[in-house]
Amino acid sequence: MFQNQNIKYLLLIVITYTIVFFTSFFIRKILNAIIKRNTDELGAKETSYVFIKNSISFILYTIGTIYIVHNIPYLNSMSKTLFGAAGILAAVIGFASQKAFSNIVSGLFILIFKPFRVGDIIEISGNKKGTVEEITLRHTIIKDFEFRRVIIPNSIISDETIVNSSITDEKIRKHIEFNISYGSDVNLAKGIIRSHIRNHPLFIDNRTAEEINKKEDQVAIRMVKWGDYYVTLKAYVWTRNFDDSFNLTCDVLESIKKDFESNGVEIPFPRTKVDLVNKEA
Repeated sequence: MFQNQNIKYLLLIVITYTIVFFTSFFIRKILNAIIKRNTDELGAKETSYVFIKNSISFILYTIGTIYIVHNIPYLNSMSKTLFGAAGILAAVIGFASQKAFSNIVSGLFILIFKPFRVGDIIEISGNKKGTVEEITLRHTIIKDFEFRRVIIPNSIISDETIVNSSITDEKIRKHIEFNISYGSDVNLAKGIIRSHIRNHPLFIDNRTAEEINKKEDQVAIRMVKWGDYYVTLKAYVWTRNFDDSFNLTCDVLESIKKDFESNGVEIPFPRTKVDLVNKEA
């Protein structure tokens, strides 16, 4: 009789976890298919689907465990003893789970208020910058631009100041600075910079109708600094997204340097002037 009961309880555990496993597997598969098929149409909803997909296993296994404990008398009585009599143990477990609970709550707040979404390019303190890849119950995964995964607990990322490059408009106004010598022709340097940026395929004209009527230039360039041995020209360049701004910057820095050299615009470097004094004289 006792052996039959043990077999019965063992079957209960195996069947319950098998059902949980396959239910979780199929739900995750369905959500993956929905996300892949409708990525463009989902928009912000993609974050919700990813969050649910990452949470479903935890929720189902928790429900399955509670069901097993409730239906096996020995486990049921043991759980009541632990939670009813072991106040110290409960306090220790509660203290230890504060961080985990904080991460879950923070994850829900991220899902509700959406300071960032899956696919957004964000930057937080410590120069952590990249694309949000996943938001789980415990943490957020960011893929940086070296294709490494930065895993940050939700409770920590919720307290950070976040720079989101994608939240409403992906367009970027990139500021590119050029140092030229005091003796160089400023207008010539501005003309070279404008020409290279304006003709780059990743550059976009973001002027308003009013600015176009006023015939303002597509690429605004300002002198922003007088240094010890150089003056700084800053170009304000619009691109469609962060990746385009990075690629455009790299391209024009190389091409403009070559054009500066062939047109006599000097890119200065620090110099030290030494005067030798003839003591006899």
